[in-house]
Amino acid sequence: MSTTGLDVFDKTLQITHIWLDEVMETVGPDRNVAWHVLGAVLRSLRDRLPPELAAHLGAQLPLLVRGTYYDQYRLGHVVDRIHTEDEFLTHVANGLGGVRPVNVREATRSVLAVMAHHVTPEQVEKVKRSLPESIRKLWPAPGEPV
Repeated sequence: MSTTGLDVFDKTLQITHIWLDEVMETVGPDRNVAWHVLGAVLRSLRDRLPPELAAHLGAQLPLLVRGTYYDQYRLGHVVDRIHTEDEFLTHVANGLGGVRPVNVREATRSVLAVMAHHVTPEQVEKVKRSLPESIRKLWPAPGEPV
């Protein structure tokens, strides 16, 4: 039985809960924190990608997740001052205002692992290749614990 009356909404809610459950394995059993972490990491990644690649990645995200990914997006605005792991993690941390403290590095790696699990391997590789090596290292290897 449909919860919302629209199958597309029910499906995106179900998939989004799966993504959040996987993030919560690292950040703890707080769905609100997991949602904020997911959004902060995705927006930080989006801001570091060329617009065309950002759009291709966005197309593979669940509809609801896609909304937080594109929140406050400015077309063509690439944050090219993010070159190191520390700069990337600072960008993520700045997006986490208002939630309880989390280990930003572990939270980021958790979201990247979730993406690697649900986005096509080809798309993940394209995204990784577009990043500086120091940021690319944040991506956990398949099966590697976060």
